[in-house]
Amino acid sequence: QVPLVESGGGLVQAGGSLRLSCAASGRTFSSYAMGWFRQAPGKEREFVAGITWSGGITAYADSVKGRFTISRDNVKNTVFLQMNTLKPEDTAVYYCAAGRWTYTIVVPITGGEYNYWGQGTQVTVSS
Repeated sequence: QVPLVESGGGLVQAGGSLRLSCAASGRTFSSYAMGWFRQAPGKEREFVAGITWSGGITAYADSVKGRFTISRDNVKNTVFLQMNTLKPEDTAVYYCAAGRWTYTIVVPITGGEYNYWGQGTQVTVSS
């Protein structure tokens, strides 16, 4: 198992930045792709960003490309989401997730491809 704990959410003005962290426990963290998803009130959960087990390949939703950056530190068992130029429409609960299979060479982009989830962290962007 790969228990996950997110942190770094909060309230920020439009145009500001936040950095989310997701700490994983378990010796096999580095074997899995990792992803960030978000869910706004009344909306379905959506993919935000993902990264392969090695960190060599990343993928982003069109809505965050150029503003968000996903990265990982396999020594510290942590994945990050740097969010810049935040917009009110980025307001949501953000979840990190660990991929279902080890050593995948593509970034999973659907929720069904992930099977471990954190509890979520709230991000609120005021206009």
